[in-house]
Amino acid sequence: MAGAGPKTLPERGESRFTAGRRTTTLDAMTDTAPGALDTVVAEALRAGTRAPSPHNTQPWLFAVRDGEIDVLLDESRVLTVSDPDGREAILACGAAVLNIRLALARRGIACAVSILPDRTRPDLVATLRVGVGRRPPADDVRLAAAIAERHTNRRPFVDSPVPSVVRHALIRAAREEGARLMLLTEPAAFDAFAALLRRAEHLQRQDEAFLAELEAWSHHGERRDGVPLSAGGPRVPDEAALALREFGGAARRAAREFERQPLVAVLTTPGDTRRDAVRAGQALQRVLLTVTAHGLQASFLAQPLEIPAIRAELRTMLGGTDHPQAALRIGYGHPGTPTPRRALDDVLVGHSGER
Repeated sequence: MAGAGPKTLPERGESRFTAGRRTTTLDAMTDTAPGALDTVVAEALRAGTRAPSPHNTQPWLFAVRDGEIDVLLDESRVLTVSDPDGREAILACGAAVLNIRLALARRGIACAVSILPDRTRPDLVATLRVGVGRRPPADDVRLAAAIAERHTNRRPFVDSPVPSVVRHALIRAAREEGARLMLLTEPAAFDAFAALLRRAEHLQRQDEAFLAELEAWSHHGERRDGVPLSAGGPRVPDEAALALREFGGAARRAAREFERQPLVAVLTTPGDTRRDAVRAGQALQRVLLTVTAHGLQASFLAQPLEIPAIRAELRTMLGGTDHPQAALRIGYGHPGTPTPRRALDDVLVGHSGER
């Protein structure tokens, strides 16, 4: 994506949004001073950058025009070894879409989302038409507060069960975005998943290209992307119930005992297209924010979904109907270290997608 397209937000006073069903200026809607429009849009886009992504690659770009926000895939940030078809990067962009939706909802601003709106623009993941639709539900407003607190926690959890009421809330969160969250609460299902995870982790650890890619996105805190050592978590003992991805190589902290049986959840969709991946990304983020809102922590178990043959085995294990899109480890624990994010100027592009 080359060129010299604009990287600025709309000029002040250009856009008009809708509060509920009534078209109004943002100033009238929020009682803010003139120019607050830029502030609100920037706030929503910064929320978008807080979405999770594989190796914290942050594979999104944003373009803003009058009344619309485009979310684009930055193909230069797709992991060519572990995510060659860009499915996980699309999930990340979908998660960014959900964060933008919720950040606008917190301001009382509705929006309508068009997924993959232009067949000639495969990088255009979604367009949000701001001010279109009904007033956001109160639950979205409350959930937006969790955006700043949510982060991937690669540290050990405590062996405390997740209450039934919270489990049902997580299932509802996925369903609200058109996905399904399967909780592997039966020992046989947990053990079967753990075996697939262990096998996938072993295969990736034998792949020099994978290890080089992992190393390229691990660092000591000098960058605004990737996973710093402080967020990588300790080494995982061989006897741990789940094989967790290890960032930082030999520089990782000493091994610690991990929980014996966390809650494992697999997010699935009826189809396996790019459109399904965008929806899955929104569902994934709604689940993760619900996790955070209930005082829990989560980390990803991506390995079995990154090897096609093992992903197919996982699908069969889950019933052979839906397609697994993401897997999570969920539990109670001390907060981890958030990963850094790039500045907003670094992810803003012109409407054509050019920088």
